[in-house]
Amino acid sequence: MKELHMPIIGITVGDPAGIGPEIIVRTLREKEIYKICRPLVIGCAGVLERAQGVLEEQDIRFREIEKVSEAKFEHGTIDVVKTGEYELSELQWGAEQKIAGQIAVDAINKSIELGLAGEIDAVTTAPINKKSIKMLGVKQEGHTEIYQDGTKAPYVLTMFDCLGMRVFHLSRHMSLMNAIKYATKENILNELERMDIELRKLGLENPLIAVAGINPHCGEGGLFGDEELREVIPAVEEAKKRGINVTGPIPPDTLFARGKTGEFDAILAMYHDQGHMPCKTLDLERTVSVTLGLPVLRCSVDHGTAFDIAGKGIATNVSMTAAIHSTVRHAKALLEKK
Repeated sequence: MKELHMPIIGITVGDPAGIGPEIIVRTLREKEIYKICRPLVIGCAGVLERAQGVLEEQDIRFREIEKVSEAKFEHGTIDVVKTGEYELSELQWGAEQKIAGQIAVDAINKSIELGLAGEIDAVTTAPINKKSIKMLGVKQEGHTEIYQDGTKAPYVLTMFDCLGMRVFHLSRHMSLMNAIKYATKENILNELERMDIELRKLGLENPLIAVAGINPHCGEGGLFGDEELREVIPAVEEAKKRGINVTGPIPPDTLFARGKTGEFDAILAMYHDQGHMPCKTLDLERTVSVTLGLPVLRCSVDHGTAFDIAGKGIATNVSMTAAIHSTVRHAKALLEKK
């Protein structure tokens, strides 16, 4: 195995009205983070100073820089790549507001710029508020769509990193009725091909992918629905013909229990909640959302801005620490393949 440098991880500040800045400061107080990567925050030092003001710990300093090359990556001082000048006196904790959306979007766009330029190796994102970014006229739904459009990636895949499981989702933000209609042979086959490509990039030579069924007991031969017979099974059989190591469909009520034992390298859930619910039940705080298919790796905490507790200094940083560890692990795998 060739020697790899510690990856540079850009951490977007997220919505400053939420808990993102608080959990970033708490996470970067940990010496362990600086032993596995070179972290820097993308956003505004004033936002982090404001967050530290509500925390009991007041021992972190902030160094605002213009370029990544100016970063020193020293524990005790957080390097912050500046994204603009903001009137922070207007910021309110726990509220949807245009300035918060602006700070969040500026950080995302800067991370895309730095990633495409090769100045950072990967990105960890703090949560944003969709209504706040809509106040700016942002058309995309959220992080994933902004990163895909900003990098011009031909596709993106959402993978959950949870207790060693890699859980992908055929569809994400659509109604359950539309999600079932979306589960066609063509769409499932496309997803399996893309999963195989991305998993190999992460160092898995012949990844075994388990495909979830849609109906109870996978339809029981058509008694409880025929989507498996019409769409899922033909997609799995065609994928096998194309050299993809795939099995299924497997009844989803037992699939994740089997997946947790390491029986499969990855799981393809057929819709949003089918994949989200078992992961968040098993380990809500440490489940990490990984966006694959981009030219720059992006991982994220799998929770929102938590406006109800923002600014109170009580938010735990377990999720952010897990997200950075996941980012580092996957970034190293990608760097090793280059």
